[in-house]
Amino acid sequence: MSNKLVLIVEDEEDILELLEYTLQKEGFETIGFLNVDSKVKKLLDEEEIDLILMDRNLPGSEGTSFINDIRKDGYANPVIYVTAKDKDEDILEGFDAHADDYITKPFNLKELTARVKAVIKRTSKDVDILKVRDIIYKASNKKFYINDNPVELTHLEHDLFLEFFKNKDILMTREHLLNTVWDDSFDKKVKTVNVAIKRLKAKIDPDGTKEYIKSVRGEGYIFC
Repeated sequence: MSNKLVLIVEDEEDILELLEYTLQKEGFETIGFLNVDSKVKKLLDEEEIDLILMDRNLPGSEGTSFINDIRKDGYANPVIYVTAKDKDEDILEGFDAHADDYITKPFNLKELTARVKAVIKRTSKDVDILKVRDIIYKASNKKFYINDNPVELTHLEHDLFLEFFKNKDILMTREHLLNTVWDDSFDKKVKTVNVAIKRLKAKIDPDGTKEYIKSVRGEGYIFC
């Protein structure tokens, strides 16, 4: 994860400094701003930004508006919103505004770091082979292998398993999976996630002994 550059926009200076210090300790390079102005957009042209950590409550502006604007201009940098806006509608609004993840304040620094690493790993262009336990994923042919045996998955199951695979040990809510895996599908229902995960588990762990994907009551699922 070293040499990855994270742009942080946070209007509270102490939080900005804490985020920079924490990520730098993990080997990231960081550039911080207290608001969005012309300098931020200029930076996107000058530097290869691997991730944007974006507050939503900013002086005179809203973080999602800035991200929506740069998307219209063709910038596709991954985004995590780090914000006090924690209502369900706020979170859904964030994912509609191109969020790759959404972290609410107050946050746990270890969890934030893990989620930063997960998004960068998931969106990195230079990752071809991923390995977790006895499972290997080859990006070149979009195939999963368990003990070197290919696993036959549908397109949806592939996308669902890959989302888990790139977010190992991170709790994935059903709402997050609906927004990232199902995307614009009309079939966006919570029970759809449950059924799809049940089918996926039957293919990757037919006898139920490996417990790759665990259910967390009332929360979602975790891949470990």
